[in-house]
Amino acid sequence: MEKLTFYALSAPEKLDRIGAYLSERLIRDVSRHRYGYVCIAMEALDQLLMACHCQSINLFVESFLKMVAKLLESEKPNLQILGTNSFVKFANIEEDTPSYHRSYDFFVSRFSEMCHSSHDDPEIRTKIRMSGIKGLQGVVRKTVNDELQANIWDPQHMDKIVPSLLFNLQHAEEAESRSPSPLQATEKEKESPAELAERCLRELLGRAAYGNIKNAIKPVLIHLDNHSLWEPKIFAVRCFKIIMYSIQPQHSHLVIQQLLGHLDANSKSAATVRAGIVEVLSEAAVIAASGSVGPTVLEVFNTLLRQLRLSIDYELTGSYDCAISIGTKIIKEHEERMFQEAVIKTIGTFASTLPTYQRSEVMLFIMSKVPLPSLHHALDTGKAGGWGERTDDGHTACTPGTKGGCAWLLLNSERQNLACTMPWRETGIVGCNKPVSATKGAASVWRGENRNRLTQIMLLKSLLQVSIGFQCTNMLTALPSSFLDRLLSPALMEDPEIRLFVLEILISFIDRQGNRHKFSTVSTISDISVLKLKVDKCSRQDTVFMKKHAQQLYRHIYLTCKEEGNLQSHYEALYSMLALISIELANEEVVVDLIRLVLAVQEVAQINEDNLPVYNRCALYALCAAYLNLISQLTTVPAFCQHIHEVIDMRQKEAMYLLPEDIFVERPRLTRSLDRLGPEVLFRQSKISEVLGGSGYNSDRLSTPYIPQLTDEDRLSKRKSIGETISLQVEVESRNSPEKEERAPAEEITYETLKKAIVDSVAVEEQERERRRQVVEKFQKAPFEEIAAHCGARATLLQSKLNQIFEITIRCLLYFGRCFGDFGALLSNA
Repeated sequence: MEKLTFYALSAPEKLDRIGAYLSERLIRDVSRHRYGYVCIAMEALDQLLMACHCQSINLFVESFLKMVAKLLESEKPNLQILGTNSFVKFANIEEDTPSYHRSYDFFVSRFSEMCHSSHDDPEIRTKIRMSGIKGLQGVVRKTVNDELQANIWDPQHMDKIVPSLLFNLQHAEEAESRSPSPLQATEKEKESPAELAERCLRELLGRAAYGNIKNAIKPVLIHLDNHSLWEPKIFAVRCFKIIMYSIQPQHSHLVIQQLLGHLDANSKSAATVRAGIVEVLSEAAVIAASGSVGPTVLEVFNTLLRQLRLSIDYELTGSYDCAISIGTKIIKEHEERMFQEAVIKTIGTFASTLPTYQRSEVMLFIMSKVPLPSLHHALDTGKAGGWGERTDDGHTACTPGTKGGCAWLLLNSERQNLACTMPWRETGIVGCNKPVSATKGAASVWRGENRNRLTQIMLLKSLLQVSIGFQCTNMLTALPSSFLDRLLSPALMEDPEIRLFVLEILISFIDRQGNRHKFSTVSTISDISVLKLKVDKCSRQDTVFMKKHAQQLYRHIYLTCKEEGNLQSHYEALYSMLALISIELANEEVVVDLIRLVLAVQEVAQINEDNLPVYNRCALYALCAAYLNLISQLTTVPAFCQHIHEVIDMRQKEAMYLLPEDIFVERPRLTRSLDRLGPEVLFRQSKISEVLGGSGYNSDRLSTPYIPQLTDEDRLSKRKSIGETISLQVEVESRNSPEKEERAPAEEITYETLKKAIVDSVAVEEQERERRRQVVEKFQKAPFEEIAAHCGARATLLQSKLNQIFEITIRCLLYFGRCFGDFGALLSNA
């Protein structure tokens, strides 16, 4: 061998003849089963190949590859392994001269086939599979960095290499569990096909350039589809973790785009399959955060929201073609719900990887997709045999079509059924007598109603996931008017679940110091220092935000308190929101307004114009007690704290059902009647105004009852008009008004009241001048919403008075007309 090597190095032009001779001998020995000589020939070829690197080696390599191919074609496992080992040695050689005509197609196919070996002997099967993986690794190393070689990234090669590696990884998952980290694996495990396949896959993906990522990822997706590996999702998640950690970080968004495209392609697959893809997306997003999620961030969320909407349609219709399924449903609702939860979780995971400014854009984008109530609930009249439009009382008018028609269609979204009275034969749907066209139309209306509700809930859930952990120092940028207006619109809807989501989202935005969990339980704690609250001074930006949006927030809190469908979770959320506003966004003016708001809520429970149940009224009393207890200790005004504690102590003695400790429990203790409550168990506005006014707070503002402003949202929402539920009382109305005197409680005669009564005329004039100055200052500096509410209420009051005057005038004219008619008749008779 030494002489042959010396001869080959001395006369490199003879290499091609040497290779041809050895190749001929090897082929003859293989056919004659003389395997000893085969091994000698391959060893000679290997040593010559390792020693010679001259320019004329290309022809020798051709003979060498021809002999390796001959060994791989053999049915003998030992010859296959021998040929593979020789090829791996060749793959590690860096050639001096390129080759323009060499092809590795056969080797890719043969090594891939060996990776799928199904030999009866497990030990031999393992050796063959490992040889196949090593061979593929050799092909990749030999070709991946050489532009003149065959392009290993072509789909025809990737479709063989990647599934072969995944096949061995898959069988490792099915076997007994292995060590959690390759560094902790035993020597035997390191030599397993699974470990070797993982190393080869990581090496392949690590060498992938920008334009090759797609060809490398597509076979992975196809393999997971063909072998139904999305549903357990464990193997799929592991595969994409390998991919995300192996590729270059700047290419991460390409993998995300591939997964999103695959999710769209499988939009009509089973919910478990789609849920598996979404789970993989969620895991990949966390890893991609260190690199790049890509320039089209909104497209990611658009795809996920589109899948969410499709899932809602599938859940409602029971089929993938969005048509009514009369027979057995082919879609399981609980699986669709699991998929929807997976999408929402993934949306939150994606959002957590984004910077603050992009998260704000995402929240605006999601909020723009939420269907909101509108003035006209128009329905398609041409597809349902003459359906009309929705009326104010919750029905849908039916215009008679060519087959006749019904008078009303009652939609009950709670029970999700259809009830209709029509003179038509039974159509097969329980409880409905109408023609088939009407049945389809009614079903489409019902689906539309439920689709909107489910879409609202799912999108608000998604928005809540995005808002969790959102940190922004400037509330004006975190909650711009365009976003806040749309977010608060669902807060007035009848659905309690939707209202709760809106409150939770607002709480997530406002809580910037992490105090939220400290208010999860509503209580009248005697010392709030044990809560260890983090309180910062209200910044200038927060002050501007509250001047702009405070009245809007107060109004929605007030109206939410009046909803009959509120549960314990709603009152807990309301308490958290009031408390967080007091900590995060409160200055002196905000504190005064919040106290006015809470006292107005107490009045709602006391007067009960909305006929609320006993539990709701008790809950409102308890909510007021908990918040006033908190704010009194935050303001640190001793007289204010004393009054609050006196009322709470009196309730503990005589009316425990007005405290949160007895109401917000699993089995609340209620009373039969709340109409005979004494003034000693109620928080008095006059007393609070007096004690806070003495400490520098605006006593005039404190003594003015809170009145929410009237907006278009009340006409858009499905609830009673706000004009029917709130008083039209205004702040500047005369204090000597008879209506107000009737409702005002009798003032107690004390030393302070006598002292205030003895005031000379100079002091009275000075107070009047100060009051005028405050009125002028209020109209100069007050928020536009507050001034508009005052003017609107004033105009409404004036209009009602004018209407009464006109009505009396008309009656008088009619009376005098009748009198003159009778007088004329008497004269004619005379």
